[in-house]
This record gives sequence, C-alpha cells and structure tokens, in this order.
Amino acid sequence: MKYQIDKQDRYAIFSLEEANLNSMIAPDLKSEFVFLKNEGVRNLILDLKDVQYIDSSGLSSILTGNRLWSDDGSFVMTNINSDGVRKLIEISKLDTILTIIPTLDESIEYVFMEDIERDLNAEGEEE
Repeated sequence: MKYQIDKQDRYAIFSLEEANLNSMIAPDLKSEFVFLKNEGVRNLILDLKDVQYIDSSGLSSILTGNRLWSDDGSFVMTNINSDGVRKLIEISKLDTILTIIPTLDESIEYVFMEDIERDLNAEGEEE
C-alpha cells in the first residue's frame, strides 16, 4: 500500500496514494489507522485525491477509522475526486455518518475548530 503521513500537533493527514481501495489494501489501511490512534494521533484527515474506486472492504476500513476517532477526535475524509467513489458513499448512506470536506485546507480548518471546541468543553467540565 502506497501512502504518505504528514503529522502535525493537532492532526495527521493520511494521503492514500492508490487508485483502488479494495480488499487488497483495506486490511493494511485498518492496521495503519489502529497504529496511528495508538500512537496518539488526535485527529485524522484521510486524503483520497488519488482513489478512483472503493469496494465494500474499502468502505469497511473507512468506517474503522471513523469509529476509532469517534469518541475523542475527528476523522475527516477529503479530496474525493472520483464521481464513482462519491456516488458509492451516497448510495450506501455513509455521507450521513462520515465527515466529508471538499478540500484539504477546509479539512484542516474543520479539525482545528473541532479540536479547540473539545479543549474548551473539557476546560468547562473541569471548573
């Protein structure tokens, strides 16, 4: 599986550099998500700019990432350029569950705002 990870303080960008997110790639992607979460990555942005096709195992790996970050972080998908991928996500109704942001810059902004809001809420609960 070809990918790049850009780690920052508040988030990491996982850029999948594969045309197909299928049963050959999905198990490795799930493992990387678990590894990143265990490493302490607070928020994850999944950049799908190169992905042209996703099958059910690929969707399952995406849902694993979403579940890992659902309690105390943000999991965002961005740069979905393929109409086929976008339609599959809509048909499977995952667009109602997943956070999908059009561009990487907007995704970073979204993650920052969510993270700041979580920090403020945590401070408010401590008082």
